[in-house]
Amino acid sequence: MLKIDAHTHILPPEMPNWTEKFGYGDFIWLKQAKPGYADMMKGGKFFRTIEENCWDPKVRIDEYAAFNTNVQVVCTIPVMFSYWAKAQDTLDLSRFLNDHIAQLQADYPKEYIGLGTIPMQDADLAIQELHRLKNELNIKGIQIGSNINDLNLSDPKFFPIFQACDELDIAIMIHPWDMMGFHSMEKYWLPWLVGMPAETSRAMCSLIFGGVMERLPNLRILLSHAGGAFIPTIGRIEHGYNCRPDLVAVDNKRNPREYLGKFWTDCITHDIDLLKYILKVQGSNKVCLGTDYPFPLGDLEFGKFIEDSDIPQKDIDNMFCDSTLNWLKLDKADFI
Repeated sequence: MLKIDAHTHILPPEMPNWTEKFGYGDFIWLKQAKPGYADMMKGGKFFRTIEENCWDPKVRIDEYAAFNTNVQVVCTIPVMFSYWAKAQDTLDLSRFLNDHIAQLQADYPKEYIGLGTIPMQDADLAIQELHRLKNELNIKGIQIGSNINDLNLSDPKFFPIFQACDELDIAIMIHPWDMMGFHSMEKYWLPWLVGMPAETSRAMCSLIFGGVMERLPNLRILLSHAGGAFIPTIGRIEHGYNCRPDLVAVDNKRNPREYLGKFWTDCITHDIDLLKYILKVQGSNKVCLGTDYPFPLGDLEFGKFIEDSDIPQKDIDNMFCDSTLNWLKLDKADFI
């Protein structure tokens, strides 16, 4: 069985010191440490240490083979988005990252599928890079953040970008980042445990209530981390829509529950009962295997909790392969 991981992260093995290159800011770059390790630097300060499975394609392939997983959908680490920077600088950084991922995809066409990154803070430059991704790099999708410099994705300045994705047939993965309330809840790792699920719900609620999903019904969006808090709290979201339409249904009159099954999620719940609920409301054809590899908060047993469950094989086949192929509009034959 072809097994595809729809949610993984990668970096180039070497990067310039972007802070020195651009002359400002806390850009992320890599400083080589001991063999097999590198330090992510944020400007001039240590950020965190990563291992070679964050950049070495052959190491990654070997680690995936141990879990009978054939294909990795790779995208950058969200901290690289750099939406806060000057737009042209973010474009230069995006092009560097996208070129690396496109080369990886070209070198290992049966093992790697790429998602690009774009300077969301500038629609014209973002659309320029979307055309390059489509026409020059053969990249089928992008990863974007859950907010852009604290602006919701429903902000009108982002609509032309979504419209271009629709016209170019480019898929979108939304990943939480720059979590609201980060600095007031840093203890206990709460930004990752609480903030990330909330951020994903923020993103989808914004796209629904802002009318983006209604105006662009063919937009192919995948919510990472099983949709975060959006699906588990859909009852509360729908009730808010019903009881206070004057506040909620301002730009879109359609019930938010009706959008279930109209987008994709990955399966990273770490909880089989929650996954079964997501399968019930989404349908297995809209749920993809995802791991968040190589980071420890992900599912680093590559769907074992699903294989050990009583979920029907047809649904497992959808999650492990067909849903991702449909999201990205790819042909299974190209990976066999």
